[in-house]
Amino acid sequence: MGRHIQARPTAERAVRPSPQWLRAHVVSYTGYLMHGAPPRHKLSIPATTVSLLLSWGDPVRVLATRNEALAGTRWEAALIGLHTTAVSTEVSGTAQGVQIDFTPMGAYSMLGLPMWHLADTMVDPADVLGRTWVNQLVGRLAQTSEWARRWKVLDEAIARRLAVRPGPSPVVAEAWHRLSASGGTMTVGDLSAATGRCRRRLEALFRDQIGLPPKRLARILRFQRVITMPQAIDGNWAEIAALCGYHDQSHLSREFRSLTGLTANQFRRFANQPGNTTALPVNGRIVSLRIC
Repeated sequence: MGRHIQARPTAERAVRPSPQWLRAHVVSYTGYLMHGAPPRHKLSIPATTVSLLLSWGDPVRVLATRNEALAGTRWEAALIGLHTTAVSTEVSGTAQGVQIDFTPMGAYSMLGLPMWHLADTMVDPADVLGRTWVNQLVGRLAQTSEWARRWKVLDEAIARRLAVRPGPSPVVAEAWHRLSASGGTMTVGDLSAATGRCRRRLEALFRDQIGLPPKRLARILRFQRVITMPQAIDGNWAEIAALCGYHDQSHLSREFRSLTGLTANQFRRFANQPGNTTALPVNGRIVSLRIC
C-alpha cells in the first residue's frame, strides 16, 4: 500500500500598492492564502483607511473590537469603516481572500453613503455595494490563482465604479489633503481658516464624507507617523515623541495603549518579528500587525 503524503501547511501573503492613477482612491491591495496553517491573529491598526474584505473558504473571525456586538462574529466579506481603536481578527483553516484599503476620498466616492455609518464598525458590503457586484467580483477573483491577475481584476472593477460615482466636496478634499500633508499636526482652527469654512461646518462635512471629525483624524495621522518612522525600529520613543509633537514620552505611551491595546515596546517587538511583513509601511501607513 502506498503511503499517504500529507500536504504541507501553506500560508502566503501578497501586497501591492495601488497604481499611480488610482492612488488618490486606493492605498493598497493585500491578498492571503492559508491551507492547514496555524491560526493567524491580526491586529488592524487605525490608519485613516476604509477596508473592503472579500474572501472565499473559511471566514475571518473578529476576536475583539470597540464595537462589542461584533466580537465573535464571522465574515466572508466585510466593509470596515475608519476605526479609532485596533480591531483583532483571526483566520484559520483553508481560506483565501483580498483586502482593499481605500483612502477616505476613495471610500466616499466608491460607496456613496454618509461615512459616519461605518465609523468604528463593519457591515456586509453587499448591503452597500450590491450583492450582485460583490458576488461577481469574488467569483472572478476565485477563478484565478495568480495575484497579478487578481490585482488587475480589482483595478478594473474599482475604476468602473468610480467612473460613475460623484466625488467628495472640493472643500473636504482640500481640507483632507492639508491635514494629511501636515501629518496630523494642523489644528482644526488652522484648517478652518485655510479652507474658509467655519469649524462646525467643516466638522459636519468630515463626518458625512470621511466618517470622523478632523481632530480624531489628526490623532490617527500623527500616530501613523510615529509607527512608520525609522526610529520606531529601535524604540527610541522619547526622540519620536518630540519629533511628532507629543507632550512627552508618557503622552506617546498612552496613545499606544489607547489606539492599539499594546505598549510601545510590545508593538515594536511584534513589528520586528522575522517575516512579519504586515508591519512594513505601504504608502506611508501600517494598517495591520500580525501578533501570532
